[in-house]
Amino acid sequence: MIRPKSALWLKTLAGAAALSLTLAACGDGDSTAGETPTADDTTTSEETSTDDDTAAGEFTNDECASDSTSADTFKAAGILPLTGNLAFLGPPEVAGVGLAVSDINAAGGVNGADACHWILDSGDATDASVANNSAQQAIQGQVSVVVGAASSSVTLNIVDAITDASIVQISPANTAVALSGYSPFYFRTAPPDGIQGDALANLILQDGFTNIAFIVFNDAYGTGLRDVVQDVLEANGGSVTYGGRGQGQEFPPGQTSFSAEVNGALASNPDAIIVLAFDETKAIVPELANAGWDMAKTYYTDGNTSSYGAEFPEGTLEGAKGTIPGADAEDSFKQRMNGWFKAAEGSDLNDYSYGPESYDAVILAALAAVRGGATDSVTIQENLAAVSGAEGGTECSTYEECVAILEGGDEIQYKGPSGIGPFDDENDPSSAYVGIYQFDAQNNLARVDTVEGFKAQG
Repeated sequence: MIRPKSALWLKTLAGAAALSLTLAACGDGDSTAGETPTADDTTTSEETSTDDDTAAGEFTNDECASDSTSADTFKAAGILPLTGNLAFLGPPEVAGVGLAVSDINAAGGVNGADACHWILDSGDATDASVANNSAQQAIQGQVSVVVGAASSSVTLNIVDAITDASIVQISPANTAVALSGYSPFYFRTAPPDGIQGDALANLILQDGFTNIAFIVFNDAYGTGLRDVVQDVLEANGGSVTYGGRGQGQEFPPGQTSFSAEVNGALASNPDAIIVLAFDETKAIVPELANAGWDMAKTYYTDGNTSSYGAEFPEGTLEGAKGTIPGADAEDSFKQRMNGWFKAAEGSDLNDYSYGPESYDAVILAALAAVRGGATDSVTIQENLAAVSGAEGGTECSTYEECVAILEGGDEIQYKGPSGIGPFDDENDPSSAYVGIYQFDAQNNLARVDTVEGFKAQG
């Protein structure tokens, strides 16, 4: 298919033209009640907790001492959504950070220094003071690296303060194109929206829909992703009937009633509707369903592609589809994430979204500190691209293995559970994956396909 020249990512999965057939073939067989979405797969907490009794002793919960600094400690601060409309992403991201620190210390630390984690709340874009306060705490606490925020809009509120202080910020979930190359100290282990938007638009086209309505919030994430999808749709003969660029039909984040948006979208006679929102989705879906819309013709993205279980009546979302950036992480890694979280927090994970990306953010930062010989943030910034494989090197998949190669004098390319490629000159992953998900009759998700994409250079 023709891609718009403005698209940042190119889809490269062999057989992508037959994606709709793959979805039909895989949907029923892979769909399991109780499953939850992840950036990597769709696995229940029950499936990932079978070894908890034996695994708990393998983990440490290494919280930072109040007087620790990056001068003598690898100090990883997580500014993650503990509250707000992305709070469902908090537990897996916290687990990713905590498990990474545990693994680093189990392998001897960073250049002989201990690693620790410090989890702070990012809140959401409706109250900027939460993330701003956390950013100031991290800066004053002289951390080695900040992992977060999850929301691109939240990051845009705090990234200047963090990076101006010469502290590396690595987001495990930001996808807004506006953040590409934003600062030499800003990196991300999630791909920009170009790849997800391209994958979603082509999925919709392959499902036979060409006239599309958007119900989209006025947020850097929502409008940025909308614009990519719209470009790909229009380049392939599709059209946007409602909520498109320049139509002024976006809603503000945090809105609670959506009758105007739902009525406007339905009045435009679309073939399908894309819902680009966060927690607002829980109010949008019932309004669409009550209006008689065929909910199998709705599509979602990583901000709201989540198992809803009994939150909606049975069958509400059956057949609907969504996308989440991320590779299909191995079950053993998800078991370890869940094991750490249960040991630290006393409960199972219900979601794994962006846990692998959070894990890899911490591991990459620690490896950069090893390569540079110090745990301060400037040293980490100077070495991050190299340990991701930007300069070539031997592939390695664990912190311990990678440290051994570095100590032997060779370069490395860390290949972690997120599956991303080396950082490019805009500090974005040069390659990444997007999972395609489908809802079952119980409003839960299963991954039905995976698309790999590479960032277009130049």
